[in-house]
Amino acid sequence: MTTIVFGGAGFIGRRMIPLLVARGEKIVCVDIAPATAAFGEGVAVVRGDVTQFDEVMAAVAASKAERLINLSYYIGSDLPPHVATKLNVVGMDNCFEVARLTGVKHVVYASSLAVSGQQSLFGERATTEDDAKHGDNQYAMNKIFNEWQARDYREKYGMTITGVRPANVTGPDKLRGSVDHVNCIVQPARGLPVSFPHRDAMRIPIHVEDIAEVFARVAMADKPRHAIYNSGGHTISMGALAELVREFIPDADISFTHETGGRAISGNFLIDNSRLVEEFGVQYAPFRQRVLEIVNDIRRDDGKPPLKGG
Repeated sequence: MTTIVFGGAGFIGRRMIPLLVARGEKIVCVDIAPATAAFGEGVAVVRGDVTQFDEVMAAVAASKAERLINLSYYIGSDLPPHVATKLNVVGMDNCFEVARLTGVKHVVYASSLAVSGQQSLFGERATTEDDAKHGDNQYAMNKIFNEWQARDYREKYGMTITGVRPANVTGPDKLRGSVDHVNCIVQPARGLPVSFPHRDAMRIPIHVEDIAEVFARVAMADKPRHAIYNSGGHTISMGALAELVREFIPDADISFTHETGGRAISGNFLIDNSRLVEEFGVQYAPFRQRVLEIVNDIRRDDGKPPLKGG
């Protein structure tokens, strides 16, 4: 089968596409910056703008794809409202509508843990996919609308559209969105100091290779049991993450302005991902292992030898 991936040259897409190729999929990667993609055989890379309906239609029609994955999004809430709506809302709807018109059998899209809002709204329990959505920034509201729009398409047209809510995706090359947990690892790995507001601020990181595997497994399912899946991840405070980094880099210069106050204002960090685990059998590598991998990714790029796991 052919799978078309919008935003496939991005942070998650360039890890996910090889996983789909390994499963025997023919891939068409559509990206506004195709020169950043290099996948080899089995992957056609074309330029396309998800905000332009005609370009989405042309790419999907030419590919004859039976699966469509949309990872094209701006991670953050600092865009002008018109630009954010065009990319995050209209771009997503373009994918849904073109999939409807061309008969794509399964659409998979990226939502986010951001739809839930702050953890304090749920107390000390893990949120599920059925909980109310309290996200109130630009990014969260766009994702909330995407989820509603997907439901509308499912109910009106009987389409199979599945959303995945990634937690705080982490990797050596992440530059946008939630990046404090990333900088807590990569800056010390470069020998640079780094400082954060609250030691007890909470995050739920998931390594980019793990979320790429999640998307691949969900996309390959013809009829997933649910319309939305939480990725879950590894719940950890910034202070605990700093200590984990110091296990590998004892002299890491990581400081905090405040010892407390961060937990109360943290976004959703207790997340139930049992749907995903039970249906797709996902198992994430130990987070300590992933931290070491990120440290060594940075060291390799800087021409330094890898550190041992201890």
